Amino acid sequence: MLYTIAKKIVAMILFPLYRIKIIGKENIPSTGPVIICSNHISNLDPPVVGITSPRKIHFMAKGELFENFLFGKLLTGINAFPVKRGLADRNALRKGLELLKDGNSVGLFPEGTRSKTGEIGKPLAGVGFFALRSDAQVIPCAIIGPYKKFQKLTVIYGEPMDMEYYRTNKKSAKEVAEAIMDEIRKLKENHENQVSSLDK
Repeated sequence: MLYTIAKKIVAMILFPLYRIKIIGKENIPSTGPVIICSNHISNLDPPVVGITSPRKIHFMAKGELFENFLFGKLLTGINAFPVKRGLADRNALRKGLELLKDGNSVGLFPEGTRSKTGEIGKPLAGVGFFALRSDAQVIPCAIIGPYKKFQKLTVIYGEPMDMEYYRTNKKSAKEVAEAIMDEIRKLKENHENQVSSLDK
């Protein structure tokens, strides 16, 4: 209930403020376990992905945010769960796999931290762990824009990635994470090239 209310309120604010455009929303499966993997350029990325996805998303959030009792309760109410950054947090890994096993959608930012330049960085292996250890479909997502008032922000959802290839060929979590990040990078570059061509 809280998630639905919060989503409507945030959407009413952010959609007009950043003129958000969504591409590829139909690529997100309506049922079954899904991992949505996005680049990370702003603290507003989680709510932006949340309001542009047709599915409810369970986001990993840094553990420090849950230290405040009331704010921690709010985060829990909107389907976030804590992870200890810089550590192999088994509780967070277990929680994420349980959510996927139950057919939920989990949102991850493979880079683990925001990009200060806006460029896509290197991923952590965690996203590869979830992709290999679950039956979830992986949806790459690229957020493109300056996060400036009334300037267009574009959110692109790519087609599901075939994880069976990586499982069959016994790829490592790091290799899978890099492959996912490459797909996010391609979404961003293809869109920027298209925009550049239209401007000529």
